[in-house]
Amino acid sequence: MPDTIDYARYDRIRPLRWTGDSLELLDQRKLPFITEYISCRTSDEVAEAIHDLVVRGAPAIGIAAAWGVVLAERATVADNVDEAAARLEPALQRLNAARPTAVNLAWALARMRGALARADGNWRQLLEDEAHAINSEDLAANRRMGLLGAALISPGSGVLTHCNTGSLATAGFGTALGVIRAGVAQGRIARVFAGETRPWLQGARLTVWELQQDGIDATLIADSAAAHLMQTGRIQWVIVGADRICANGDTANKIGTYQLAIAARYHGVRFMVVAPASTVDMATASGDLIDIEERDSAELHAIAGTRTVAEGITAWNPVFDVTPHTLIDAIVTERGVIEHPDAAAMRAVFGA
Repeated sequence: MPDTIDYARYDRIRPLRWTGDSLELLDQRKLPFITEYISCRTSDEVAEAIHDLVVRGAPAIGIAAAWGVVLAERATVADNVDEAAARLEPALQRLNAARPTAVNLAWALARMRGALARADGNWRQLLEDEAHAINSEDLAANRRMGLLGAALISPGSGVLTHCNTGSLATAGFGTALGVIRAGVAQGRIARVFAGETRPWLQGARLTVWELQQDGIDATLIADSAAAHLMQTGRIQWVIVGADRICANGDTANKIGTYQLAIAARYHGVRFMVVAPASTVDMATASGDLIDIEERDSAELHAIAGTRTVAEGITAWNPVFDVTPHTLIDAIVTERGVIEHPDAAAMRAVFGA
């Protein structure tokens, strides 16, 4: 099997483009039928784009926020670093509030604060350099994770993924979808299934579209068909991303992930979580301490803008759920593979 990947074939899509004076974001709300970039020229426009799901996926949100800080810097008048830090902080707070569950957002903003703290008279250039570094490091991490995760998969396997964890959610190549890309390229993965992922249909609108761009056949299923698919024996792995990984290995991811993990354990299907080290939050002991974002219940009342629910019906719309570490067979980061994760295994890789 090849141990290298033809990235010219399997890494074509970029959701974020820095032009030098603006951040262009591929509007993921309009895919797959309209490919349109939105230009953000202020940090508040970036925060709004993050909140409104123009850009989504934990790593991509963090990268976008880093460029949002650069845009805030461009609009800041300050005589020294301390004054700049004070004047930039409100913009950083607004960016941080845009999506509270994804730890990459706070992580990226912390890195930008750190770059500012190290700066002197060149603080503007250091902020821009740090944003470039966050972007390039994420792409390198994704490519490494792809190879590490694919190595766990036996040739001829079938896999199921949930939500979108590909180039659209990252700097490029993807996390869980990067493993799938690498596994297909190496001949390890023979069948790919993707859940539709209600209510925003990231699987139906984004994941299968991404794979189609690479010439990878993928079969779309209703979210409610996943357990039946496992029962047929056509998949051997569920491969998902993460928005936060706790110190004990509990993982927050797109709503619906937890029930996939339960069904996978019952059917003897292995469960893999793929995310960069920036998603690991060793300061949060377990998943029950994670702030789970809830969005407007109106998102459940309609599909593509067409109302499907009678007036007066209430709805509950949590965006994420938490999968206990006991249901996870492997966590893959660029630092390595943690099989059967628990607090001790996480500390061995990430420290206290």
